[in-house]
Amino acid sequence: MQDAFLFPGQGSQAVGMMKDLMGRAEVADTFREATAVLGYDLRKLVEEGPAEQLNLTLHTQPAMLAAGVATFRAWRALGGAEPAFLAGHSLGEYTALAAAQALELADALVLVRFRAQVMQEAVPEGVGAMAAILGLEDEAVREVCARAAQGEVLEAVNFNSPGQVVIAGHRAAVERGMVLARERGAKRALALPVSVPSHSTLMRGAADRLAERLAQISLQTPRIPVWHNADVAAYDEPQRIRDALARQLYSPVRWVETIRALKARGAARFLECGPGKVLAGLNKRIDDSLATFALTDEAAIHAAL
Repeated sequence: MQDAFLFPGQGSQAVGMMKDLMGRAEVADTFREATAVLGYDLRKLVEEGPAEQLNLTLHTQPAMLAAGVATFRAWRALGGAEPAFLAGHSLGEYTALAAAQALELADALVLVRFRAQVMQEAVPEGVGAMAAILGLEDEAVREVCARAAQGEVLEAVNFNSPGQVVIAGHRAAVERGMVLARERGAKRALALPVSVPSHSTLMRGAADRLAERLAQISLQTPRIPVWHNADVAAYDEPQRIRDALARQLYSPVRWVETIRALKARGAARFLECGPGKVLAGLNKRIDDSLATFALTDEAAIHAAL
């Protein structure tokens, strides 16, 4: 039985999210290492908040990365086998690369903090937006974006599950898109509480800056294949990984295709490695026959084992 480990992205964070695993030495050590790199007490922030600070993009991205790596280390320490495949949703792709030992944890933390910074600086506060469109086919959402753009940027950026697509771009265009989506028959069109239009072409400037930083970071061939959001492909060559990470900022997250590709290659179990159950929920909507586990605490790890 081949396992695919999946690492969640921004949005799964919550104060207290690692409380059931923090007593384990490998988990505490991971947060101690992260604190030394970041220069603030990440464990205290995760355990005590406040939520407003944890939800700041500059704090969320390192926190989610550390939590995912710590959970993976707990899995291995408890006797869990090395998986056959790794993938991450957006930010989670960096966690996957750290788990695969392609990136040192310290380098991964510095990278995602820089990624958060350049994303926020690329589009001024209030200019960009994102919204979730529920109940429309992918092509219908693309058509809505094309009609509602009206000279601005509006794109389908997260293909999360059948009937759940996220759009992003200029705020006014997103608002027009939500109205049109409802007119086309969408069950819901929900504005997301973010200011950065992630994975849209408004992020090209941020991607250029990220590419420069990636060129300075040591990258190794992953011990375990890591599937990339932008291409639905895994790479051995460090330069191709750098390129995929940079393009990810302005390319759609092709999650449905990724899960189906992993199943086609023999993945029999899908384990969400990190806080929350967002990816487990998406996977059930992609294919309800998938054996899916969310490793949210030690009891869940033992159940999966």
